[in-house]
Amino acid sequence: MAFIRKKERPKERFSLLLLDLEEYYFEQHTAYNVISNGTNQKRRIRGSLKICSKSIIFEPEPAAEPILKIPLRDCKLIEGVEENDQNPFNESKLVGLSIACKQVFLIKESNIVAPYRIERGDQRFFFQLDLSRKTEDVIQTLLQLHRASCLNKLGDQTAMIAANLQSRLARTSFDKNSFQSVSEKPHMECEAEMVTPLVTNPGHVCITDQNLYFQPLNGYPEQVVKIMLHSVRRIYKRRHGLRPLGLEVFCSENDLCSDIYLKVYNTKDRDELYYYIATFLENHMVEQTAESYMLQWQRGHISNYQYLLHLNNLADRSCNDLSQYPVFPWVIADYTSTELDLRNPASFRDLSKPVGALNKERLERLLARYRDMPDPKFMYGSHYSSPGYVLFYLVRVAPEYMLCLQNGRYDHADRMFNSISETWKNCLEGATDFKELIPEFYGNDASFLENNLNLDLGKRQGGRMVGDVSMPPWASDTRDFLQKCQQALESQYVSEHLHEWIDLIFGYKQRGSEAIGAHNVFHPLTYEGGIDCDSIEDPDQKIAMLTQILEFGQTPKQLFTTPHPQRIMPRFQSMSRTPSQNASLSELSPASISEDSSFEDLTEESRKMAWNHMSKLKMVADHKIHKEAITGIAVTRAGLSVFTSSQDSTLKMFSKDSSSLQRSISFSNMALSSCLILPEDATVVCSSWDNNVYFYSIAYGRRQDTIMGHDDAVSKVCWKENRLYTASWDSTVKVWRCIAAEVSSSRRGPFELLAELEHDAGVNTISLNQAGTLLASGTKEGAISIWDTSNSSLVHQIQCHSGKIHDIAFSPDSRHVLSSGEDCSLKVVDVQTGMLLSSVAADEPQRCFCWDGNTVLSGGGTGDLLVWDIMAGRVTHRIPGHSGPVTAMWMNEQCSSIITGGEDKHLIFWKPQY
Repeated sequence: MAFIRKKERPKERFSLLLLDLEEYYFEQHTAYNVISNGTNQKRRIRGSLKICSKSIIFEPEPAAEPILKIPLRDCKLIEGVEENDQNPFNESKLVGLSIACKQVFLIKESNIVAPYRIERGDQRFFFQLDLSRKTEDVIQTLLQLHRASCLNKLGDQTAMIAANLQSRLARTSFDKNSFQSVSEKPHMECEAEMVTPLVTNPGHVCITDQNLYFQPLNGYPEQVVKIMLHSVRRIYKRRHGLRPLGLEVFCSENDLCSDIYLKVYNTKDRDELYYYIATFLENHMVEQTAESYMLQWQRGHISNYQYLLHLNNLADRSCNDLSQYPVFPWVIADYTSTELDLRNPASFRDLSKPVGALNKERLERLLARYRDMPDPKFMYGSHYSSPGYVLFYLVRVAPEYMLCLQNGRYDHADRMFNSISETWKNCLEGATDFKELIPEFYGNDASFLENNLNLDLGKRQGGRMVGDVSMPPWASDTRDFLQKCQQALESQYVSEHLHEWIDLIFGYKQRGSEAIGAHNVFHPLTYEGGIDCDSIEDPDQKIAMLTQILEFGQTPKQLFTTPHPQRIMPRFQSMSRTPSQNASLSELSPASISEDSSFEDLTEESRKMAWNHMSKLKMVADHKIHKEAITGIAVTRAGLSVFTSSQDSTLKMFSKDSSSLQRSISFSNMALSSCLILPEDATVVCSSWDNNVYFYSIAYGRRQDTIMGHDDAVSKVCWKENRLYTASWDSTVKVWRCIAAEVSSSRRGPFELLAELEHDAGVNTISLNQAGTLLASGTKEGAISIWDTSNSSLVHQIQCHSGKIHDIAFSPDSRHVLSSGEDCSLKVVDVQTGMLLSSVAADEPQRCFCWDGNTVLSGGGTGDLLVWDIMAGRVTHRIPGHSGPVTAMWMNEQCSSIITGGEDKHLIFWKPQY
C-alpha cells in the first residue's frame, strides 16, 4: 500500500498500469480523435495519443470520455489519410492516420475505475496529430510494432520489441540540462528501467557527485527523477526477473517503499552504481547485515515488525516488485471469539509450521501426492506470496493494479477478500491456498480493509455487494483489528516463537533436507538459483518460464543456514507453558516492560549509567611501572591494590592510594601472560611463557605454589567455583581443582587435574561466563570453541577469524560471545546456535576489550580507546590514551572504574564522567 501513496498522481487518468504486462510506453503526441456521426458533421476530441509496444492508447482530455486502448494484434489496417486536394500539381500531404481494428477496450468511462468494457466487431478510428508533420513517423512506428505483435512466436515478438527499445535508447542520451547545478560532475551514465509494481519504464540513468538522476524515455511520469545522494539512507542490490540487475534506493530509515527502484541492463553497470553510492555514503550510513539486525532484535532494540521488514529487505523483497513483495506471517489463529486473549497460546498460529502444514488432514493428502510425484518433487502447487495474493489483499486501494494483472477484470465476487475469518479458514482448508500475510496487516492504515473508493467489486451469492472486509468478532472496527494484530505480533508468545517462522521463510528450513522435514517444499522454480534463464536457448520457452516464475511468486533469498536464535525474553514465565486468562493487551508487548525490571535487577542501573557515559572517559592517573608491555591487570576487592603482569617477567603491586609501586616479583626470566586474584584477596595467580602457573601469596609476599602442567607457554588463566582454567599454546585448556582457602593456607598442592579440553591449535585466550557454566576459548588460528564446564563437553566450534584471536568474552547474559582478532575484526557469536551473528571491521587490531552486550570499549593498536556500537558496527568515540597498542584492560563490577595497560609500559586509570 505504501507504493500506492508513493506513486499516486491523482490528476492523471493515464498510467502505465493500462499497459499489458511486459509492455513499454514509447512516446505520446497531442492528437484529435475525429468521430463522424454519419452526416457531414464531425466531432473532434482533443487528447494524448500514446504509442506503446503492444497497443495504441488515446487519453481524451474530457474526463467523461473513456480512454481507448487498441491492441496492435487486433489491428487490421494502419494507414495514413491524405489531404483531399483536387489540384493534381500539389504534393499529397498526410493529415491523419486511420486504424481499423477488431476490438477496442474502453477504460475509465465517466472517469470511474471499473473493469474494462470491450467493444467487439470491426471498427475504424481516425486520429489527427497536432503536429501533422510527425504523422508519417508515427505510422511507420506503428506498422513496425504491428508486425511484431503479429509474429507467431512470443520470443520473436519480444526480440523485435526489444530491438526497437534499444534503438530508441541508443539514439538518445541523458540531457545534462536537467542537472540541478552547473557545477555537478557526472560519474557515469547507463541505460535502465525504473521499476514500479507490475510495470517498468525505460530511460537513462546519470549519477553525479551530488545526485542520482533517471530520465524516462517517454518523459513519464516526469521529465527527470532526481535523488539527492546526501539524502540516501539505504541501498540494496536486487534480483529482478531472477537476474542480479536491480538497485533500490531509500531516502528514509523506516519507509516500507523505496524512492526509486532501477533495473539496469547489465550487472557491471548495476554494481558500479551501487558502489559509487555506497562510497559516497560510507561516512553517513552503515551497511547492516542480517546478523547485525538479528543481534538488535534478539536484545529487544528493534520490534518484531521492524525486524521482519529488515529481513524482507535483505532477502530481495520489495514493494515495487509484486512477485517479491514483503511477506509477513499469520500470527493469530482465533477469528471467532468475542474477546482475543493474547495470554493464551491457543490464540496463536503454530509458527514452527508453514501454512500448508497447519491442517493435519490436508497435509496428509499433500504428502501422499508428494510421495508419488516424479522428480523434481514439491509439496505445494502454489506459493505463500505472489502478485495475485498481494492484490487480493489490496484490491480496495489498488484496483487499477488488479485490473492490470487480470486483463481488465476483477476476480469473481465470492473469491474476493471478503472476510478475515473466511480467508484464514480457506488458508487452513483450501486445496491450493497457502498464502501468508503482507506488512499492511501490522501497520496503521486500515484503508485496504475498507471500500472507501466505492468500487463495484461485484455481487456475491445471496445478492450482497462486495464492500468492506468483514472483521472478526473481537475487533470493533478495522482500526481496532490492526491495533490488535500489532499487539499480537509484538506479544510474548510471538516473540518467543518468531525465530521458528524465520527458519522456514528466510532460514535453514527453506531448502534441502530440513525443508523436507518441515514440510516446507515449494516448486523448484520459486527458489533463487532454481533455474538459469540465460541457459535456456529457446526464446519462447525462456519467456514462458520467466512469466510463470514471476506470476507464481518467488521464495525469498536464504539469509541463514543455521537455526535462528530465539529472542531474549524478560524473566517471566513463558507463554508456551502457562497461559494466563486475564492480562490486558497493553501488558503483552516486551516494549511495554521496562528494560531495568525485565533483564537485570536494580543494581544494573549503575552499570547502565556507566556504559551510557563510556564515551566520556576521563584519564585519572598515568604511571609507568614496567619495562615491557603489560599483559594482565587484577585489582583487590576494595580497589586499593593493583597487580599487573608484564612481558618483562615481573608481577608488580601498585598502591592506588599512594600512587606508588609497592612490590615487584619475578618468578622466572620468561614473560608473564596474565594474572588474577583469588577470592579473599589472599593469592595472585599468574600464567607464564615458561609453561608454568605461579601462585603468589599477598600476605607472605612470596611465591606459594607452582603448577607445571603444560608443554608450551600458558597464555591465560581464569578461575570460578573452585576451578582454575589454564590455556596454553600446547593446544589445550586444562581444568584444575583449586580451592582458594586451601591455596592461601600454608599447605601446598597437589592441584588435581579435572579435565583437558583439546583444540586443533594453540589456545591464546579464554573466558568464563558469569555463572561459570560455559567457557569460550580462542585459538591462534582464529577458531572459537564454546564448552560446557559441567561435563567438559564441546558445545560449538566456529571458525571466526583469519588469524590469532586476541581476546574473548561472554555478554553479561551469556547469550553471545564477542571476540577480537589480529585480522582487525570483532565477531559476535550466538551461544545457543553457534551462529556468527555479526562481523565488524576495525582499522587496526583490538587487543583487549570489555563489553555490556551492546557497547564495546576496546584497546586499539594506536593506543586509543574505542567505543563501539556493536549493533551498528561502528566506532562512536575514540579516546586518546597510550602511545602504543593497548594490551590489557580491567573494569570493576559497577563499570565505573577502568584500568588499561599498554606496550608503552604505562598503566592508566580512567573514570566515566556523568
